[in-house]
Amino acid sequence: MNALWITIALVVAGFMGWPVTALVFRLARTIDDKADAAGKADQDASAQDPSADVTVDTLAAAPPAQTGQTVDGELTAGAGQPTSDVTQPVPAQRILRGGAIIGVLERLGVCLAILAGQPVAIAYIVAVKGLGRFAELKETPVAAERFIIGTLTSMLWAAGTAAIAKVFFLS
Repeated sequence: MNALWITIALVVAGFMGWPVTALVFRLARTIDDKADAAGKADQDASAQDPSADVTVDTLAAAPPAQTGQTVDGELTAGAGQPTSDVTQPVPAQRILRGGAIIGVLERLGVCLAILAGQPVAIAYIVAVKGLGRFAELKETPVAAERFIIGTLTSMLWAAGTAAIAKVFFLS
């Protein structure tokens, strides 16, 4: 019977945590939107979707070079020919890719660590996740904020689910 409760706890912690995390992202976005309402009138529709798996940072457009090589998605050599003044749209850089899958694995790991009586393993999960995202978090403040909100929400959901299962069903 314990195996059934452990399985149910893992499923609830791992797969039901995403709607909770999406709700917290939506609440955080609502608070940010109210604070930034005066300066952010023209937000992108994809940036307003808090349940989207990716956060997008737009790249600043590089000033167009008059001759030689330019980079606009691909390297093009103009061998002394002037480049046109038509500016290409700058592609957006996707950040925190794979967050939904990483979140599920993180919640499963946290829940399993608590159910197994090894809460120290949570430190390893956080360390691996933080080291894996370090370069991206260092470069992009939006990614760092989303990382912190998502990680704390996921861990609290998984820890709460594991604690409830352990206290009420596995005693």
